[in-house]
Amino acid sequence: MFRDISPLIADPQAFQFSITKFSELASKIDFTHILAIESRGFIFGAALANYLGKPLLLARKPNKLPLVTHSQAYGLEYGQDALEIQASLIPEQSSILLIDDVIATGGTMLAAIALMFNAGAKVSGAISLLEIEALGGNRQLIGRGISAQSILSV
Repeated sequence: MFRDISPLIADPQAFQFSITKFSELASKIDFTHILAIESRGFIFGAALANYLGKPLLLARKPNKLPLVTHSQAYGLEYGQDALEIQASLIPEQSSILLIDDVIATGGTMLAAIALMFNAGAKVSGAISLLEIEALGGNRQLIGRGISAQSILSV
């Protein structure tokens, strides 16, 4: 079942509430940068970075970035995909907070973690708007030592 965030972001009060809740989750994690995952993670990541005054990095789908990138392939329930980040934007020893809209199996977040590790950064935590509990994504991250929290669970 597809989870649509359009009604939430179309309602200014609901969207502001979600960013406040994200900031509460983020306040429990020590980080220097936010990494938002394409594409819906960009919406929440940009708003949260602005709200907290933190630098924002973007994990993009392949072939969207013009300069040298770090890349990480990963498997999905329905095939393969990859994430990339512009190499020059990640300061060494950065401490990263990952953000996305939904965490299902955790595959995309795990790929983002590997991407950051390969770029020389440390992942301090991961947050999402919604966790689909039955698919175990947050448990996957916690099992790898990453603080993983969601605003809502279904």
